[in-house]
Amino acid sequence: MAVQILTDSTSYLGAPLREEYKIRMVSLNLSFGKESMRETDIDNETFYKMMAEKGIPTSSQPSVGEMYDEMIRVIEKGDSLCCIFLSSEMSGTLSAGQLAKEMVSEKYENAQIEIVDSRSNCMQLGFAVIQAARAAKAGLTLEQVKEAALANIKRSRFLFIPENLEYLKKGGRIGGASALIGNLFKIIPILTVDNGKTNILTKVRTKKNAVTAMVERMLQDIHTFGLGEVVVLHIHCLNEATELKNEIQDKLKITIDILDIGPVIGLHVGPGTIAIAYYTEKVMR
Repeated sequence: MAVQILTDSTSYLGAPLREEYKIRMVSLNLSFGKESMRETDIDNETFYKMMAEKGIPTSSQPSVGEMYDEMIRVIEKGDSLCCIFLSSEMSGTLSAGQLAKEMVSEKYENAQIEIVDSRSNCMQLGFAVIQAARAAKAGLTLEQVKEAALANIKRSRFLFIPENLEYLKKGGRIGGASALIGNLFKIIPILTVDNGKTNILTKVRTKKNAVTAMVERMLQDIHTFGLGEVVVLHIHCLNEATELKNEIQDKLKITIDILDIGPVIGLHVGPGTIAIAYYTEKVMR
């Protein structure tokens, strides 16, 4: 019995990586008024152009039916399944997965399905998925695969800097007062996902200083806990992302990828956002 991996579209794992590890994916959904679409059915460039023209859309969790279909295919093949989803504090995706699991278990009482709350999104979620997939590929048990994901969650961090706080304010992801104060005094926050929620790590006066502080926090973590992997993420600021990538590569002497932040997370943080996600060798939290 093999262990398969299921995640959601906010992990933003590229097709080559998903194919390499046979990672399954369910998609969150987007709605511009009456026009709805799956996140995986629209490319980033088209989405951000639509958002500039039509305003900020809403997002919603994958359907229980889609979850059920993915799970039942795995179970009927005779495999077990480890599901790793974005933070339950940010979406009902995990709840939909739990409902689908119950439906599958009613049909196949011996179905082996584990569900993990990543307590984050983007590549902090993605790293947990990759570590679980590597464990599964190595032939480990379902419980060991689940533990690989949970262990990575304790060793990872996601830091990001929005161009401004308007998207977070409109989406209700941070308090309106914090957004108002930040914009009023031209303070740039470094944000992180802590225990499933978006929190302010620190505030500085310029975006350049924010990027410097973000890198310094990463280097501090790596110095204390050891180096795992690092990626740079962005929304429509590739030049900034490339500069950040080169700076980190020079400091750490490793190769770093640049990834796009997709629509569902992007609608909450907005164009111009730059970020890093990384994990360490030892537990940070």
